[in-house]
Parts: sequence; structure tokens; C-alpha cells
Amino acid sequence: MRQFTDASGGVWSATAQEESTPRHHGRWVLVFHPADDPAAAHSMPEVRWQTKPTALRTLATMSELELRRRLGVVLTRRSGPKPLDDPAR
Repeated sequence: MRQFTDASGGVWSATAQEESTPRHHGRWVLVFHPADDPAAAHSMPEVRWQTKPTALRTLATMSELELRRRLGVVLTRRSGPKPLDDPAR
């Protein structure tokens, strides 16, 4: 598990979670959750590892910038696309 701060100062955890699947490869998935709320998890299923040690080693070497970027992708995906005329876009 790795904790980091997002662009607005919120503290997040990045970890790997084992997916329940019959396949033997790619069972560990990248998951983000607020540090104080593990139940509010957001997975990034395109980032997978074969073993937990590999996942944890990769997370330990990722920069905070990369973690923030990936978290942004996950949160944007979760909230859905914004209309073209939305000023927050």
C-alpha cells in the first residue's frame, strides 16, 4: 500500500487488490481509495499484476505524479464525461 496526496490536498491510498477470477495471470488490480475510507475503492482494471509482491514493488517505485495522474483518470471515468459547454471542463 502507498499513501499520497492528490492535487487538492486529499490523502489517498494506492494498493493492489486480488480479483476473484479463474485465470492465473493478472489477478492483482490497482485500486485507489481515500486514506480514511477503504470502502470507497476505485479500481483501475487496465493496471494488473500477476503477483502481490510484484504489485507492491511497482507501487513503491511509482512517483506521486504518476499516482495522481492515474487517480485523476479513475475519478474522471467514474464521474462520466462533462458536456462540451461545461466551464469546468
